[in-house]
Amino acid sequence: MNSIGKNIKSLRQSRNWSQEQVATKLGITAPAFSKIESGFTDINFSRLDQIAQLFGLSAVELITYHNQEEQKKYNSELQQLKDKLALREAEIIELQKKVISLLEKS
Repeated sequence: MNSIGKNIKSLRQSRNWSQEQVATKLGITAPAFSKIESGFTDINFSRLDQIAQLFGLSAVELITYHNQEEQKKYNSELQQLKDKLALREAEIIELQKKVISLLEKS
């Protein structure tokens, strides 16, 4: 399953819609929609935009969509990296102070 198909499936499931319901809204057959969702069929931009609009998103938002579980994981990892960066920045500031102090003594 490709990531766009995974995103579509996650959005569909979050709304408790069946594949057949979504296919009907898109004006295609359920098997055709299943192939889109599973990644067996590549979708053109027009179809991507149509699906995005169905979920109230832009095409870019659909492509970059993260379900809540993935978003929590992403946010947690991002916060850990920010914390590490803050520690490194504090270490750099302390080292800069030591260098300045040594230069002033010489």
